[in-house]
Amino acid sequence: MYSSTAQAPVLLLGSAHVIDLAGPIRRRLTDRILDGIAVELDPERAQALFAPPQGQRPRAQGVPMLARLWGHLQRRLGAELGGGVAGEEMKVAAEVARERSLPLFLIDDPIRATLARLLASMSVRERVSLLVGAVLGLVVPSRVVEKEMDRYVEQPGEFADELRRASPTLAKVLLDDRNEHMADRLATLRAQGYGRLAAVVGDAHLPGLTQALQRRGVPVEAVPFRDLRGTTAPSPRPS
Repeated sequence: MYSSTAQAPVLLLGSAHVIDLAGPIRRRLTDRILDGIAVELDPERAQALFAPPQGQRPRAQGVPMLARLWGHLQRRLGAELGGGVAGEEMKVAAEVARERSLPLFLIDDPIRATLARLLASMSVRERVSLLVGAVLGLVVPSRVVEKEMDRYVEQPGEFADELRRASPTLAKVLLDDRNEHMADRLATLRAQGYGRLAAVVGDAHLPGLTQALQRRGVPVEAVPFRDLRGTTAPSPRPS
């Protein structure tokens, strides 16, 4: 199909972390000739995600409060929306890599360093808004979240614009900076000979990561959450 692996585009798959996309992600990764699979994880999060079930895994020490709140929120929404399990799409990617004897690459920034950089860069108002938003997320009805997710599917750009207006620092640290760093790592992997790569990342990263890779001369094929979800949309739940 391509005269050389260097011409093959990086396949970016956009996930929602709490919606069950295991089937379509597995099919995309299995049906494609690949040299390696990358995931939006750092070593610490990968260790926690791939550890034995709760009760057998050691308790994490010194995990930042915001990370604990976000993890709790993801587990709760995963149980209530579409049968998803937080991080399941990353596990599926790792399983496919193992089944196909492909290397699995962790391309995200360390979570602790990211949160430290975020808090150090935020104004007091932004810090309070972030904490309040994380706490409110623990009690907001799942039907409200599902409605907002449907709106995101229709107009993802609008959500990104709203985030930038509400907290420019949050958008820069959690989206823009990480997109640049992940693009650097993917470009380096291609230079090392892994030309045919697939990467599973959060859907909000797709536009920025695509642009960052293209600026580095790396061709991209992006499959957004909207397209993946279309084949496995959950049945409406009673309110």
